[in-house]
Amino acid sequence: MRRSVYGSLLALALVACASRPAVPPSSAGASTGPGVARGTAYDADLTAYPYPYEVHFRSFEAQGQSLRMAYMDVQPATPNGRAVLLLHGKNFSGAYWADTIAPLVERGFRVLVPDQVGFGKSSKPAQFQYSFHALASYTRDLLDQLGITRVSVVGHSMGGMLAARFSLLYAPRVERLVLVNPIGLEDWSRVVPYSPIEQAYTRELANTRDKIREYMRQSYFAGQWQPAYEPLIELTAGWTEGPDRARIAYNSALTSDMIFTQPVVHDFGRIVAPTLLIIGTRDRTALGKNLVSPEVAATLGDYERLGKAAALAIPRARLAELPGVGHLPQVEAFPAYLQHLLGFLEPSGANP
Repeated sequence: MRRSVYGSLLALALVACASRPAVPPSSAGASTGPGVARGTAYDADLTAYPYPYEVHFRSFEAQGQSLRMAYMDVQPATPNGRAVLLLHGKNFSGAYWADTIAPLVERGFRVLVPDQVGFGKSSKPAQFQYSFHALASYTRDLLDQLGITRVSVVGHSMGGMLAARFSLLYAPRVERLVLVNPIGLEDWSRVVPYSPIEQAYTRELANTRDKIREYMRQSYFAGQWQPAYEPLIELTAGWTEGPDRARIAYNSALTSDMIFTQPVVHDFGRIVAPTLLIIGTRDRTALGKNLVSPEVAATLGDYERLGKAAALAIPRARLAELPGVGHLPQVEAFPAYLQHLLGFLEPSGANP
């Protein structure tokens, strides 16, 4: 049998180059998790990367492999009978939901925060066909295992694409849907040339701490950077400096391919759950900006326009715009973000 692409690339790369429980965080402002040590090199399982709550694992078989899906299941002292599912973005893990978890739990919500396969503390397969359908099904299976029948789904960035797909596939189980600066509000394949996985892998493998910081500075924070943002890069930067960087880079290339080739925007009209879009209008995140001309790149990722279009396309949607805020409202504008989120999720929140 012909040697796998990953095996060949991994060989070239090598030539070239359980988590613990923690004290629940305060909800005063966003963080990536307690006790993150800057400059740490991480293995594929993030063994040394602390999460804000105890991490559990679901073991299962998929695509001929034994996999583990990491998750936090945070239960309130006084339950209100409702559950919230938080879905992370591509450059993050469930840990960055720390300050969102705390106020939800305080109000009686059970909060489930999985790391998708290929992310966080979950498995990083050597070979895998990623799809939003598959990730949604693994998440559904996790809910089944935990006896959770209905959830409100909150997705940020890539997690917004997954949340939309989950809501389409398992509509009866979705009480409400919240999309926080989701990517995929436009179909980049119509203007951006396709980048083969091998090329995407080479770019991912070339990432460094400084390159990751610069990407976030430009895409998420309009060219500005503050010391408070530094923990946001620790996970991905630590992987670039760790022993499993080749495997991480290949999985990242595969998930980028999933994002590019599996748009959800064309299905927005079929979402039936009451939906809230929390949109930082300064956001300019778009896949493939570096592969097109400056003139074309300037037309991509216009969240002020895209948020309005999505709110019109989703039948039962309402739009909460945050002017002057970028890709991470839960970091830049936490009080306003939380007010919109809780106002929509609380039992008294009126349906759109």
